[in-house]
Amino acid sequence: MHPIPTFNAKGVSIPKLGFGTSQMGDCAEIVAGAIKIGYRHIDTAWKYKTEKGVGEGIRQSGIPRHEIFLTTKVSHEYLRANDFSRMVDESLRNLKLEYVDLLLIHWPSPEKVPFDETLHALAKAKQQGKSRHVGVANCNIALIEEAIRLCPEPIINVQVEYHPYLDQSKLLSAVRRLGLAMTAYCPLGRGRIINDPIVADMAKSMGKSVAQVVLRWLVQQPNVIPIPRSSNPQRQAENFNVFDFELNPEQMHRLHQLARLDGRIANPIGRAPVWD
Repeated sequence: MHPIPTFNAKGVSIPKLGFGTSQMGDCAEIVAGAIKIGYRHIDTAWKYKTEKGVGEGIRQSGIPRHEIFLTTKVSHEYLRANDFSRMVDESLRNLKLEYVDLLLIHWPSPEKVPFDETLHALAKAKQQGKSRHVGVANCNIALIEEAIRLCPEPIINVQVEYHPYLDQSKLLSAVRRLGLAMTAYCPLGRGRIINDPIVADMAKSMGKSVAQVVLRWLVQQPNVIPIPRSSNPQRQAENFNVFDFELNPEQMHRLHQLARLDGRIANPIGRAPVWD
């Protein structure tokens, strides 16, 4: 297996490929196995109910804590300052860890809770040593720029849905202008892309899997960090092994052309912003 390259966001090195744990339940053995394969970037959230398993998996792996880049998120129900602080502490208790590497606001709700209040609570978690870095998730460009303006600590990352069926060119352009990392969740479109004939033909011609081609398309884009998830050790290893080949410009373009108007998956009513 090839070592994972990193992306530097405002002086912070983040592994260019992560391991997602949404909908994984009791995932300690799964996470430990992924870390043994080579993953060093693990993504969880209070909402996923996987924090306990993630923390245990890190311990089971035997890899020193400082070698893991760990992200968790505070859910939209807890955006008031006191609630936010309480939930950060709960996440750390779940993980049985003293800090995370990246703490995100999972779904901002500035029309219900002042964004300024939530961002100051986010910054406080960093100032107290509970997170090394901070960022946001599920934001449009205006919200990202407002977060940077309002947060007393540097915003280094935005986590959003991104895969070939969803055009994120406007957002990605802003992310690059602002010097942020962009973590891509649902990088395989929750399996929808696996059966795409165009990607399948490309993968076959290269002797790669469809997942490998799509993940390569993502990691080959500057600033983009996909976080695929799988409970299958063989697929975990396959997803990890995407740094020993490249897509040519024509192949990259063909995958970009797959974007469609109904490509977005995560779009909860009452929580989602007006997307760019």
